[in-house]
Amino acid sequence: MNSLADRSMIRGNTSAVAATRDPPSRNLVLPMKKPPVDYDAAWKEALETYFPAFMDFFLPRIHAAIDWTRGYTFLGQELRQAVRKAKLGKRHADTLIKLWRTDGVETWVLVHVEIQSQRDAKFAERMYIYNYRIFDRFGRQPYSIAVLGDKSLRWRPDHFGEDVWDCFAGIRFPVVKLSDYRQQWAMLEASANPFATVVMAHLKTQETQGDPEDRLQWKMAFTRRLYERGFGRDDVVGLFKFIDWLMLLPQELEKSYRDAIDIYEERKNMPYITSIERMGREEGIKIGREEGREEGREEGIEEGMEKGLEQGERNGLLTAIALALEIKAGADGMALAPVVSQVASMERLQQIYIRLIAGASLDELRYMCTES
Repeated sequence: MNSLADRSMIRGNTSAVAATRDPPSRNLVLPMKKPPVDYDAAWKEALETYFPAFMDFFLPRIHAAIDWTRGYTFLGQELRQAVRKAKLGKRHADTLIKLWRTDGVETWVLVHVEIQSQRDAKFAERMYIYNYRIFDRFGRQPYSIAVLGDKSLRWRPDHFGEDVWDCFAGIRFPVVKLSDYRQQWAMLEASANPFATVVMAHLKTQETQGDPEDRLQWKMAFTRRLYERGFGRDDVVGLFKFIDWLMLLPQELEKSYRDAIDIYEERKNMPYITSIERMGREEGIKIGREEGREEGREEGIEEGMEKGLEQGERNGLLTAIALALEIKAGADGMALAPVVSQVASMERLQQIYIRLIAGASLDELRYMCTES
């Protein structure tokens, strides 16, 4: 497989993907007017989808000590109960898992993902609070892991404790520092573990902030890699969601990316990603087309039919978006539907729907509705 440094070039609405990467053109200036990337939600989704792969990639010794044949259970409700009254701030990417060791002992694992742009002096203290609250509430001492996704090379808190005379209370925990993997890029490229893709997408999302053309090249390279590494359909879909969730692009470049993916999947005869985008809106579009045909028939002229079909497709897409919003976020999602309906561009509506089914947050979708 070619190195990811040899990334595909995509310019405008090109119909071909070159094999090598030229220096990016600076003629096109596209500011990255985007909301903050929702790292927390993306990482939580990746953890819940690929938890065994997470353990194998970052903590292979611990992975080998787990009896995976007995399965594992996510304890989201228990985690919320344990930390409900603690003033710990946002906790979207915290995950608590029940599993069994190879010696038959039930064990709980706490994974805390911290995406900080600056050092947080209270981080290790929060890790301690998590642990003692879980122990106090359920009588379980969890194995705690910290994943640090900030850009700093030196900040890596791994313990917290207090001494009072000869009495000590505290915690020491293993740390996964994602910035360390910038120096292990060849290993990431060669790895078939899904979390190698997760780490690469995370790092390049940070590095390409403010450089949408470079981000486009990396996003396409990572997407192509899903097929080149031989991932099955479910993994292609799951990892694509993570990549697409993080690597946001301006509208113009997003269209170029989607066009290139269509061409690439057609050549590979593997329409995994394009099928995702079509499945959810299929029924809504069908309804919309029927409405359009009826409207066109009532006008009785070809122009009326065309306008009716266009309006019907728009109505169908809006119906599909509204249904997906309700499924995703209930009343909060439905409250966003009237805002979406004010978007005039069909192309923008299609992008909103694609981001919605890829797992975008409501804040991101709201921003897309108002972005010019």
